[in-house]
Amino acid sequence: MRRVCVFCASSMGSRPDYAEAAEALGRAIAKRGLGLVYGGGAVGLMGVVSRAVIAAGGEVIGIIPHGLVVREAGSRDLMDLRVVGSMHERKAMMAELSDGFVVLPGGYGTLEEAVEALTWLQLGIHGKGVVFVDTLGFWQKQMAMLDHMTEEGLLKADMRAMALLAPDPEAALDRLATFTPPVVPRWLLPGEA
Repeated sequence: MRRVCVFCASSMGSRPDYAEAAEALGRAIAKRGLGLVYGGGAVGLMGVVSRAVIAAGGEVIGIIPHGLVVREAGSRDLMDLRVVGSMHERKAMMAELSDGFVVLPGGYGTLEEAVEALTWLQLGIHGKGVVFVDTLGFWQKQMAMLDHMTEEGLLKADMRAMALLAPDPEAALDRLATFTPPVVPRWLLPGEA
């Protein structure tokens, strides 16, 4: 594993524990000699994790759509900020450049990115782990929803097991390091996703 993609909020949230987890994740990524791939933002938990990696001497690649750069949401601290045309291009490049995904607390965008990464894993588009950092039990209700989908026969149990949960950033990186992808047929070819 060379780089980790982090999905997280562009806001700070209502509890300081979220920013503490983002900072701890950034430090842990750099300490392990890994690079960070993220959405390129300077604000919220995105900014916290990227600044922590930079402060610890790690590599950071930010990927941001042009529309957000012109609204000055992009981080000016990055040596490698890649500007793309759309959110879809952003997610595809983030997936291409990383070897696994860590999901910190966030809102719609964070959830959408994580679920898309899980969908791509299910479809055989990639074989990369997706680990949710469960700061203050933040992801418990989402995991319960995935369990409900499985109980209702809408999500296969082996695919439900691919949404990994970790209590803290270090454990999340450990889970990524030992992740074994499921054996699934490739449903789509590159460029079809």
